[in-house]
Amino acid sequence: MIRSARRALATALLACAAGAVSAQSITMASTTSTEQSGLFGHLLPAFKQASGLDVKVVAVGTGQAIDMARRGDADVLFVHDQAAEEKFVAEGFAPRRYPVMYNDFVLVGPKGDPAGTRGKDIVEGLKKVAAANAPFISRGDKSGTHAAELRYWNQAGAANAKGAGFKECGCGMGPALNIASSSSGYALTDRGTWLSFRNRGDLAVLVEGDRRLFNQYGVMAVSARKHPHLKQAEAQKFVDWVVSPEGQRAIASYRVGGEQLFFPNAAAQ
Repeated sequence: MIRSARRALATALLACAAGAVSAQSITMASTTSTEQSGLFGHLLPAFKQASGLDVKVVAVGTGQAIDMARRGDADVLFVHDQAAEEKFVAEGFAPRRYPVMYNDFVLVGPKGDPAGTRGKDIVEGLKKVAAANAPFISRGDKSGTHAAELRYWNQAGAANAKGAGFKECGCGMGPALNIASSSSGYALTDRGTWLSFRNRGDLAVLVEGDRRLFNQYGVMAVSARKHPHLKQAEAQKFVDWVVSPEGQRAIASYRVGGEQLFFPNAAAQ
């Protein structure tokens, strides 16, 4: 009986220790743009220093990230599709959405711009891509960037007439840009990923500055009411930190080649 009691005590202590270790990390579902731009490599060490918490990032398209959080497979959601985020909150999967930062989308394509898209109007630019049957690489992955792209195609009146060169890759932003680079094609990308992308080849920014290209990011702790196993309290620590002055300064300080990739705006909302 003494040995059995000792074994039971050892098992209980191991379980407590495992729980303690587990409690020191959270899982974040986020976009490929925040990961591939290098932002999290800059941001998360600062958060761990402030909180002691590790963050495991699963970087997928925004639509997939939201689905992952909806299934209870992520403690934190950090994405950029405001309409979908607000729907997520309205359905009870998070108590609140917090605006955290922004950048913008740009249309990139061959420097010679055979479709004649160059300018500030994204809708006119896409009309010209379609009319020229120019190669256009769409992510086609239900990401935040893909959702924005579909809005612009709809506004261009070309939802079902995008030209013979239109192709969906069903891939992240980096791979989509690689395909565009190798095929001298056009693509819509967030500026953060573009600035950190090195395989540009003949690609250049052709359309920028349109107010419709504004790209807002939001962050939220996923509700433990929907999924009791989630670490909502720890997740909220990340949310509180990233929208705090300290977290916002960390976002603002991240640069590639001297250029700022993301602009904190939690205080302005």
